[in-house]
Amino acid sequence: MARQLFEYHPLIGYRFIPGLKARILHEAGGYFVRVNQTGFRSDCEFIPEKKNGKKRILLFGDSYTAGEGVANEQRYSDLLEKLIPNLEVYNFGLPGTGTDQQFLAYQEYAKNIEHDFLMIAILVENIRRNTAHYRIYQNEEGQEVCYAKPYYEMTDGKPILKNVPPSRQAIQESDIPREEKNFVERGGRFPLLRDVIKKMGLKDMAQKITHYQPFPEYDQKDSPPWQLTKGILREWITNHPKPCLLMPIPFYSHIEENSDPTNMQKRFQELAGELSCGLLDPLDALKKYPMSERRQFRFKQDIHLTPLGHAALAKTLVPFISKLL
Repeated sequence: MARQLFEYHPLIGYRFIPGLKARILHEAGGYFVRVNQTGFRSDCEFIPEKKNGKKRILLFGDSYTAGEGVANEQRYSDLLEKLIPNLEVYNFGLPGTGTDQQFLAYQEYAKNIEHDFLMIAILVENIRRNTAHYRIYQNEEGQEVCYAKPYYEMTDGKPILKNVPPSRQAIQESDIPREEKNFVERGGRFPLLRDVIKKMGLKDMAQKITHYQPFPEYDQKDSPPWQLTKGILREWITNHPKPCLLMPIPFYSHIEENSDPTNMQKRFQELAGELSCGLLDPLDALKKYPMSERRQFRFKQDIHLTPLGHAALAKTLVPFISKLL
């Protein structure tokens, strides 16, 4: 999603422009975005107190949760409200963020909101974003620009927040210090190869031939990216007074069985056991759909969830969340 939909925030880095209403061009024909006064995509305002005996979930995630490519009412969060009586879901999804900035959004906007449980939806790619100090975005002209972001570093086993407030101004990638150049997040393990394969329409074939493993950061439990992600989640969940639910959102290559999710799933199972929190891994349920249908869970060029993908994810969540409530 292009940077012009957002405004600067001195803690998180950015949020949606409060009160924004816009139609976004997209390969599926475009979609309508409505933002509340808190600065998150929602058709309603977020209020501190629960009303009318409703159950409330606070939901955090990135663009998969914010609903890039679909209208507000087509997102899995909004569909859950329709499928589960007397439920409201406050969706704090923020595109382009990792667990680090989502934790900051929680501290800034959600900490004092009354609710029944916290749900952290972690696109498995976020493990890479958590290690980044800079992020590449598109400006109004479609050109790539680089912004510094807040981030955490592990010190004596605890995540320590750095670079707050982040700079308001975009920076030239060439101006980033040499020792920082490995901390620029641009998406994808091999960006040039990824773009060539995407243009040629050979993505599925290439992944199978090369035994594509999109996120080797999950392979070892002591890998620095996993230790950082784990540290942030531990800090968040152990200090949260209500029940928490972790939901790793699988990558499309996991759903379409082009890459092996075993180590990724194992890491989240270990973490949920260690923190005594709920774990809802939707991957196995999503893989029960026919392959022809699974491929329709994402857009052809944009790998975000389609309305069909959001509907399938919501359907998977209903039994677990109903039981929790």
